[in-house]
Amino acid sequence: MNAILQDLRYALRSLRRQPAFAMLAIGTLALGIGANAAIFTAVNAVLLRPLDYQRPDRIVALTSFWQKTGRRGSVSAPDYHDWHDSTKSFASMAYYTYALGDETSVIVDGVADYGNVVLVTPEFFDVFGVDALMGRTIPRTASAADAPAAVIGYEMWVRRFGGSPATLGRTVSFGQRAVTIVGIMPPGFAFPDRTDIWFFPAANPETSSRSAHNYRVVARLKDESSLEQAQAELSALASRLSAAYPASNEGKNAAVVPLREQLVGDSRPTLYLLFGAVGLVLLIACANVANLLLARATGRTSELAVRAALGAGRGRIVVQLMTESLLLAIVAAAAGLALARWGVAAFVALAPSGLPRASEISIDWRVVAFTLIASVLASVLFGVMPAVQASRVDLNGSLRQGGRGAAGGGGARFRSGLVVAEIALAVALVAGAALLVRSFVALGRVELGYSTDRVLVVRTTVPARDLDGARRATATYAALLPRLAALPGVTAVAGIRGLPGTAMHSNGGYWLEGGPGPEVAGVQAPQAVFTVITPDYFRTMTIPVSRGRDFSARDDFDAPLVAIVNQALARQAFPNQDPIGRQIMCGLDTPRFMTIVGVVGNVREYDPSLAPLPELYMPYRQHPSYGSALTLVARTSGEPMALANAFREAIRTADPDVPIRATTMTETVSASVATPRFRTLLVGAFAALALALAIAGVYGVMAYAVSRRTAEIGVRMAMGAASGDILRLVMGQGLRLAVAGAALGCALAYGLALLLRGMLFAIAPADPVVFLAVPLVLVATAAAATAIPALRASRVDPMAALRAD
Repeated sequence: MNAILQDLRYALRSLRRQPAFAMLAIGTLALGIGANAAIFTAVNAVLLRPLDYQRPDRIVALTSFWQKTGRRGSVSAPDYHDWHDSTKSFASMAYYTYALGDETSVIVDGVADYGNVVLVTPEFFDVFGVDALMGRTIPRTASAADAPAAVIGYEMWVRRFGGSPATLGRTVSFGQRAVTIVGIMPPGFAFPDRTDIWFFPAANPETSSRSAHNYRVVARLKDESSLEQAQAELSALASRLSAAYPASNEGKNAAVVPLREQLVGDSRPTLYLLFGAVGLVLLIACANVANLLLARATGRTSELAVRAALGAGRGRIVVQLMTESLLLAIVAAAAGLALARWGVAAFVALAPSGLPRASEISIDWRVVAFTLIASVLASVLFGVMPAVQASRVDLNGSLRQGGRGAAGGGGARFRSGLVVAEIALAVALVAGAALLVRSFVALGRVELGYSTDRVLVVRTTVPARDLDGARRATATYAALLPRLAALPGVTAVAGIRGLPGTAMHSNGGYWLEGGPGPEVAGVQAPQAVFTVITPDYFRTMTIPVSRGRDFSARDDFDAPLVAIVNQALARQAFPNQDPIGRQIMCGLDTPRFMTIVGVVGNVREYDPSLAPLPELYMPYRQHPSYGSALTLVARTSGEPMALANAFREAIRTADPDVPIRATTMTETVSASVATPRFRTLLVGAFAALALALAIAGVYGVMAYAVSRRTAEIGVRMAMGAASGDILRLVMGQGLRLAVAGAALGCALAYGLALLLRGMLFAIAPADPVVFLAVPLVLVATAAAATAIPALRASRVDPMAALRAD
């Protein structure tokens, strides 16, 4: 213990004598450790930290699984009831659904605002093992005969009710239904996805079709049941259902997935990518500090020789130098944690809205432990080789040189190797970032099929509980739209259920007159996107009507059913035929045929990376259940948001219970590519940091090499070498290191590009532009960094250099 304390005191004194070196080394390490700590904080919260429920490892998600496509999806109500009633592996099972859309109008004390309302079955809270903070949850014995009851989230309780204990027993309205608040959930519970209200409807008919996959299912495994046993039982049941109901269930299996896996599956690749990127940054930082330590050790040759002469063995010297490295790393870890707090705040601010568990991202003991472990490993990475090199002391030579001796050829080779490794890692990371940037640029150039410029987007929901209420809601829109179109600055206005660039879409199978219908077993219906719109939508969004007509006010509830198809559906369903006048039926809300009256251009509905899908458009007044919650779009002559207040006043005049949320179409599309933009931005930032560190490493090594070779350069110039010869000598050495690093980096970059394949859009992993430009840029930048010490060397005064030696 005394020896350790002595080494620490000596290390502290040694570093205090060279504050510039200590600050540079600590700052370099702090950047690498801090970036790693910030990203690990997100990885820990999203991927590693257990879900904050009772025994979360027993909670699973149950999904439909289509064996032909390998796709998992939601569950039909009849399938759910069969699973619930015929399996023995689960202690509880429930479904949930956004029955009124992902957000709807929630009215408290006459004030309407948006809220997340989820319909659940009675066992929902049992699955999570959570009880109400106040009041009660929905009991297992709840039935359709009970009075409608709701449980609200803690955040809503505070936000809309001021946290008052008198909230229990009050009513809240949504979808033209008033429900009694019977419970308030504890803080932190908001599954799924920031839910405000959970309710069990007293009389809310389920969709009875096994082809209508409208529900998401969660379950709790029994203590004695394993995941594999549950999967085997559910697969056997799915096989029996497939035989019993071939028209809807043939080829459809069931999947049992841990809930955490279901929640974080899509975000895992991005987080792993970011974690790998900051890991490379830390390696480059360690290489830089190792070079600094080598240079420092060479300057301490005389000091180390004296310690050796006094009896210190190589092991003792290595321990002392490693103690200094560990001290640097621990101080850097403390500084890195401080930087990580800023990094975590920036990460959360930049993260896409769909990142799961984003609200849980915070520094905890796991992050602190990771940071300490990372700092210790870093101290080993950057400290052990310099310590071993410095411990090889030639007593006679070192004492004669008075500390001016070189670290030896091995030390020079090691420094050069570190520079090559830094450049290689930087090339790999910069190439990966360049691929993501080119991919994102390509994504931004995709033809969407509609125009986003100067389009105001206003989210609205007219409360409606039943068909009569939905028809009144569509009448409200029918009266409102002309008033909005008359506002100054509005050139066209319309409404849509299923706005492009959002996840608010319906889809399913469709059938043609004269072909196999939904009752025919063994025939898979072709799939399409179902979109409900008002007249003038295509003109508002500049979607061309290539054949036929647009919808009009005559296409109301009592008129013959009509539809418009896009070109993708026309090619799929009517190859080389005219679709106008043909009959089509879909599973949206009515099993009746519709007459196709128009064909329009294709639109990329979900995000720009997905090719246009077959799409079926229907008039909102003929499908009021879907036309009572429309997103209004208005093409404007000026800045769209300047009209937001005018829209808000006009809508509230028409119906004060309609909540309003305004944005623009440009922002909507931008949000649809938030994930690729997020990872491109962060990987690009890490690549820039890696490049800066690598170039600093090149400069540091070449500057140090020039300083150690001053006497040699003086001799060369005294013997007739010109300044240009010296310049070429030094530049050649630096360029050889840069070219070797770039060549190695291209190999690493190709391996990284293959890992990024699934994140790239319209860009090949071996993109020639990237693999030519990045190494050239790195070599040119390294040449610029080498040029400074090379110019300094070419201006050496031979006599002064020889006298200094």
